[in-house]
Amino acid sequence: MDLERLKNALPETPAFVYDEARIIHTLDLLDRLRETSGLHVLYSIKAFPFAGALRLIQPRVDGFSVSSLFEARLASEIVETSGHPPQKSSLHITTPGLRTSEIEEVAAHCDFISFNSLEQFERLGPCVAGRASIGLRVNPQLSFLADGRYDPCRPHSKLGIPVDNLASILDRNQSLMSRIAGLHFHTSFESRSFAPLKATLDRIENVLGGFMNRLEWINLGGGYLFENGDDLNELSELVAALKRRRDVEIYFEPGKAVVGRAGYLVASVVDRFERGGKFIAVLDTGVNHLPEVFEYQKVPPVAEHRPDGAFECLLVGSTCLAGDVFGEYRFREPLRVGDRVVFPDVGAYSLIKANRFNGYDLPVIFASDRYGRLKAMKRFGYEDYRNQWMASEPDLAANRSRD
Repeated sequence: MDLERLKNALPETPAFVYDEARIIHTLDLLDRLRETSGLHVLYSIKAFPFAGALRLIQPRVDGFSVSSLFEARLASEIVETSGHPPQKSSLHITTPGLRTSEIEEVAAHCDFISFNSLEQFERLGPCVAGRASIGLRVNPQLSFLADGRYDPCRPHSKLGIPVDNLASILDRNQSLMSRIAGLHFHTSFESRSFAPLKATLDRIENVLGGFMNRLEWINLGGGYLFENGDDLNELSELVAALKRRRDVEIYFEPGKAVVGRAGYLVASVVDRFERGGKFIAVLDTGVNHLPEVFEYQKVPPVAEHRPDGAFECLLVGSTCLAGDVFGEYRFREPLRVGDRVVFPDVGAYSLIKANRFNGYDLPVIFASDRYGRLKAMKRFGYEDYRNQWMASEPDLAANRSRD
């Protein structure tokens, strides 16, 4: 994407722009993988659930993976209104948060349900038996991440049934096997190698042994990044080998890999001053629009940053949070009020987490189509902010009647 053209073309900021051409390019890579290996690709909508992007993605994948009832309802709506045969799109869910009050509706939307614990399986499984294909999420008890905040296999993890525990239970309760159609696992985060996936599969197959032969499907989860077809060769070989060993359908659910590099946050400088020898530029956005910057103390990339730039500047947000700081960057020219800067590679887990802290509105959402044309997709405004914080009208009426 031509970022200079993008900055000049946007009628307003802050703006979140997703690049349809980039998303399609990534899906084309996955499509070749699907053809050569027989892998089924699901888009994990938690990364970026905007309907415009989902409609772009839906005909190019085998379905969606979701983590809640609301995500399931949205995914179902996209499939039902897409014009493509619904039977070509499957919907998979796994979450620690399945509720008894929601399980009937979850089953109405989801074709595959992977229960996160045996307790959840025993309590809710009978409610969906015969309506959805039932699986279990397993924790292979293998950690590949030094930072426990991202590690699904951290000690005392809430995510999945420890595979050793599952093996022991299956040994004592053979009838349990007949009630389980598949296994789901997810052990990695932003990995550029599929070595963790191979190690995970080896571990699960070694521990569960013959039980694996009775499965109908295996969901490999996500957490892997790739840039080109060569990056996917390892996955293709892994899937082909697994299908030779097991007569199962295999699912893979990328999220950030599909949309991460396709998203941009564009902001404008609204003030500039010097404090203690540092120049500070205040932007019309903030870490409330990129929450992982503050949550994980990340320094996000800025497209205009030049390591050899002569002018150093601290980029900060508009809110009253003292830590609303993006980081120090260098520029070839001093930033002025009205200048725009671009945060690239923020397509995943940014807008979905964004909030209106201090009453600053959410970014306008634009799509850049495959020809580079900008389309305004959604604007927010005061009414959205007001509706979020006003009591529901029946409650207001009840309060007035008591006054």
